[in-house]
Amino acid sequence: MSARMAAPIRGRAGYLARVWIMAAIGLRMMAHDRLKTVGTLLGVVFATVLSFQQLGTFLGLLQKNTMLADNVAADLWVTPRGLPTLQDTAPMSMSVLYRARTAPGVAWAEPMLYGGAAAKVPGGTTEAMTVIGTRLPRGAGGPWNIVAGATSDLAWPDAMFFDDNQRDKLGGLNLGSVREVNGHRVRAVGFTWGLQPFGPPYAFADFDTARSLLRIASDQTHFVLAGVAPGRDVEAVRRALQARLPDAEVLTKAQMQQKIVRYLLTQSSLGISFGTSTLFALIVGFVIVGLTMFSAVVDNLREFGTLKAIGATNGDLALVLLVQSVVFALAGSLVGLTLATKMADGIRSADLALVLPPWLFGATLAAMVVMCVTASSLALLRVRGVEPGMVFR
Repeated sequence: MSARMAAPIRGRAGYLARVWIMAAIGLRMMAHDRLKTVGTLLGVVFATVLSFQQLGTFLGLLQKNTMLADNVAADLWVTPRGLPTLQDTAPMSMSVLYRARTAPGVAWAEPMLYGGAAAKVPGGTTEAMTVIGTRLPRGAGGPWNIVAGATSDLAWPDAMFFDDNQRDKLGGLNLGSVREVNGHRVRAVGFTWGLQPFGPPYAFADFDTARSLLRIASDQTHFVLAGVAPGRDVEAVRRALQARLPDAEVLTKAQMQQKIVRYLLTQSSLGISFGTSTLFALIVGFVIVGLTMFSAVVDNLREFGTLKAIGATNGDLALVLLVQSVVFALAGSLVGLTLATKMADGIRSADLALVLPPWLFGATLAAMVVMCVTASSLALLRVRGVEPGMVFR
């Protein structure tokens, strides 16, 4: 008998040690079958690009339709009661403006016009646009994103700002060009960029010029914009103004934005079509990730059987799959987000600009991790049925 006895077996390793060991085994399995690993990564990359680009397009279209509410330099909107969103509507009496100006906490109030118009193009065709009439010199209703001219130029008689994207459509429009809008001759004094919502692009004019174009009576307006005095609570002023104007609806800027988004999501084709396509993009991404990861598990059944044969439990195998799924998710998402960002820069235009806020990157990364972990959980159902004896057949 040997003088030196073997050390006694102390049982299974601790939890942290098993996690470390299973993680190392999972990474080694990924490195061993490189072709399958690359295929799974490509599936995650494709799912990331598909969902990220679709969500960015959806947010871009939402922003295009809220841009007026986002950029109007006002704290409060006074609109006709029951108006579902920004649209051409029946005008209100100017008495609403005068009552708003005398309300406690209101620093200023100005009228704004909003209506559809058509510009006659040399050659006989017409181009639709949305005319916004703003009162100078404040110009609370715009324009913004100016690439030529200045807001003060709208003070000239029959002056208008057009969107730069419409210049070719309007027959080679330049500064000083004259066009006929709703039967009224106007002169281009400036250009904006990218002010094209889910409909005709915005064009800006002084309030009196816009009133002539839209044929609005001198005692009427479509909206009233108001600013709250410094130090006053916006919501408190809104409630007081609402009590003074029972026949109108008074909204803060945030409430106006939310109202437009709610309308787009629930009552317009934008919410139905792009919302559905975004959902399908996420479903397709999940299917792609699920199939690739399940395929990887099926191809490695003998390896999982070997691990069971040497004492690994289903919990240990779950750790292997968890590590692999997180690595696939992180690596594939980073590559996919990089590619999607480059694609977004390449297709950026006045007609379509993807909106990619920082939170969308984090949300996409988290979604891919959840997708991959969920897919690995489905694959675990197949691994649980693996018999250790299969490695001896």
